[in-house]
Amino acid sequence: MKLKKLLQDLPITVAKGSKDIEVTGITEHSQFVGPGNLFIARRGAKFDGTAYIPNAILAGAVAILSDMVNPFLEGVTQLVTPDLNAAIPLLAKRFYKDPVEEIFLIGVTGTSGKTTLTYLIKHLLEPSSPTGLMGGVETIVGERRMESSLTTLDCLSSMRFLREMVDHGQKRAVMEVSSHALSQNRVDALSFDAAIFTNLTPEHLDYHDSMESYAKEKVKLFKKIKKGGIGIVNVDSPYAPLFTSSKSVTYSIERDADYRAKELHTSLEGTHFTLEAKGERLSFFTPLLGAFNVSNTIAAISLLHEMGFSLKTLQERLFTFPGVRGRLELVETGRPFSIFVDHAHKEDALKNVLVTLQSLKKAKVFTLFGCGGDRDRSKRPRMAKVAEELSDHVIITSDNPRTEKPEVILQEIALGFTLKNHTIISDRLEAIRYAVSLLKEGDILLIAGKGHETKQYVGGSIFDFDDVKVVQEIVQDLEVAL
Repeated sequence: MKLKKLLQDLPITVAKGSKDIEVTGITEHSQFVGPGNLFIARRGAKFDGTAYIPNAILAGAVAILSDMVNPFLEGVTQLVTPDLNAAIPLLAKRFYKDPVEEIFLIGVTGTSGKTTLTYLIKHLLEPSSPTGLMGGVETIVGERRMESSLTTLDCLSSMRFLREMVDHGQKRAVMEVSSHALSQNRVDALSFDAAIFTNLTPEHLDYHDSMESYAKEKVKLFKKIKKGGIGIVNVDSPYAPLFTSSKSVTYSIERDADYRAKELHTSLEGTHFTLEAKGERLSFFTPLLGAFNVSNTIAAISLLHEMGFSLKTLQERLFTFPGVRGRLELVETGRPFSIFVDHAHKEDALKNVLVTLQSLKKAKVFTLFGCGGDRDRSKRPRMAKVAEELSDHVIITSDNPRTEKPEVILQEIALGFTLKNHTIISDRLEAIRYAVSLLKEGDILLIAGKGHETKQYVGGSIFDFDDVKVVQEIVQDLEVAL
């Protein structure tokens, strides 16, 4: 697109250079700049985009957009706007031809359940029409899968992938929407045909001042629902009133709602439940375990039923859901004990998983977890308390310590213990090896925190570390030793 066409009627001025140039793409990330791109240099809390302007020019950028004039900038067209947050969504819509108008977009927000729910929705929609996905694990466009580094992408990336989805014939898309993204204007270019609120529990309080501030950011998603769109709210959450309106659709496993699950029965194979929905009553089976996953399931069912799908169709499709990697994933070991890997890295998520496993145990439940560095420190002792109450023995170890010292993180976690049923082993590999060595027939081991992640961040280094693969290798070594 010609730069002059891209800028037409937008609050952006040309400080230096020509508007009669071709723009091949737009990005805020200097490492993704290609020949002919417009590079947006934005100053953030951690990084100053203007520092990467020389790298962008070397990579082929033909224009630079920032919020102040740089008199020393040469060789590119220099663009200036006083408000980058306002200009970027407008640029994204113009360059990518506003794909939101051509796709049914579903946003999912809440502290827990976003990832599982987005995969559930995609699975249930897929037989009817191809569905794209953007979330914390990956972005899926057609047959292409790209690993994610953020729960919610930046504005330009989201619009680019939505355009690609439309061009691939995907008529629907589902995405996770985090409180950080809502706070940082990352979804300002988007409007949603449907939105779902799952729950709200203490998390990210190192970023948000309070639970009230955290909730306020989440509510922004529901203000972006298109006229005539669908709002789905979990009324089991005490924060539900902030999201509900006269047009909201509600779901629950604890109280009256438009969609309510009753008579839950969980085994290692999955969960049976009865759904009461607007005068209909039908039995369902999900391969997922536990009440919290039934909550996710009825959120997905309520959305699709409101979209026009019959409960009978959804019943049949749900039966074949393969689950989500790293979400209460049962590791195949061939041994008489069970080992689960889960992404639970917050107090409420850990509690939900352990309550489920306690209901399934034949012998003991062991829990191994850690807490990420450079993240909310207040949850560390609270997670220890939950693990201690719902486990026969707890092993705490390193998660992703990042720039913090692992030993300091472990000390802060240990402040939450009141009993002596825990072991501290900083090295995650050795901790898992020790935990597996404790298992006897009928025991259950939960390895929590990293889930689907395949890397470990220690200091300034990144190491390969996949909990599932590590467990399989350790169990294989045990069999060789036997």
